[in-house]
Amino acid sequence: MLYLLKNADVFAPEHLGIKDILICGRKIVSVRSEITSDLPEVQTRDLKGAMVIPGLIDIHVHVTGGGGEAGFSSRVPECRISELVQSGVTTVLGLLGTDTVTRSLENLLAKVRSLEEEGITAYMLTGGYCYPSPTLTGNIMRDITLIDKVIGTKIALSDHRSSSVSKEELSRICSDTRVGGLISGKPGLVIAHMGDSPRRLDPIYEMLSYSDVPVGNILPTHCSRNMSLFEAACEYAEKGGNFDLTAASAEETQEDHFAAFYVHKALEKGVDISRITISSDSYGSQPVFDSSRNCIGITYAKGLQLLEELKRMIRFYRIPVDQALRTITGNAAMRLGRAGIKGVIAPGADADLVVLNEIFEITDVYAGGREAVREKKVILKGYYD
Repeated sequence: MLYLLKNADVFAPEHLGIKDILICGRKIVSVRSEITSDLPEVQTRDLKGAMVIPGLIDIHVHVTGGGGEAGFSSRVPECRISELVQSGVTTVLGLLGTDTVTRSLENLLAKVRSLEEEGITAYMLTGGYCYPSPTLTGNIMRDITLIDKVIGTKIALSDHRSSSVSKEELSRICSDTRVGGLISGKPGLVIAHMGDSPRRLDPIYEMLSYSDVPVGNILPTHCSRNMSLFEAACEYAEKGGNFDLTAASAEETQEDHFAAFYVHKALEKGVDISRITISSDSYGSQPVFDSSRNCIGITYAKGLQLLEELKRMIRFYRIPVDQALRTITGNAAMRLGRAGIKGVIAPGADADLVVLNEIFEITDVYAGGREAVREKKVILKGYYD
């Protein structure tokens, strides 16, 4: 399919101004002023100055559902592609959570492939909260090397639900992940779920002092959980690491629960914006525990969290649009090893685009060069939508 989007106000994520965008198949062919085409196959749309940004990249999505901390009935349902594209998300990284028994890696791989068939880009992590890490082939390195969709490993640290891995065990996880990535040309990323333990990032520092794994290979997430963990994450960034913040759920109203708040604070501290990503933790459970670690309530996140955090960064904290966008586009693409292909609007990049109106509502989405949302109507739907 050929599309020509005329008069788009392009944030690539850097602001390019009013440009035309030519899409051929899955790729962006050209981004420049005054592109013309008389080919009858080209579908031309005049966006009349509407803002166009790269498709959002969510690097923490429980695509097969999470939950279970309050019993079997608390299992969260799988995600639907229609909900993802309606949120502007065109690339996801799927992973497991607390439950690695009834939620399997085999199920996760099938779901990731399903999302690809339905029209978006999807990757996954091997492993889960527990140690030894569950795998598909019996070995982390083999999973990453031999299975195309597996780009790294998940583990949980500093959490009462984690396996409290030793520095030697964590080093082995990170090393096997890194080597698998080197062999297969993937990022070899370890995403570390961080709980609210006072140990904060200590397990990561202990592992780094023991092993030769580069600091950039392990990404702590949920670093907006509390101020103490956030402060530790900023120190980690100063040492060359990266960290991930979790977008607030739709019900949140407290400022210190917003990822945007923490991006603002990080920039005030001089943290390089390229070190920061925001992800949604969508379809993962959000349990509430009392002081004795008993689960007393549970819900789950879904919807427009990334876009809402983008609006907060721009409107409430006056973060420049290009910097705010990088946390959910270009920076996330770097973590996935897809810089220049994902998270940008440029010739040769994947044609993942989101069109926003003047009040930052999503009007149109293109995923891999296909219309996913048009004039607020979802077009790209799953088999059972």
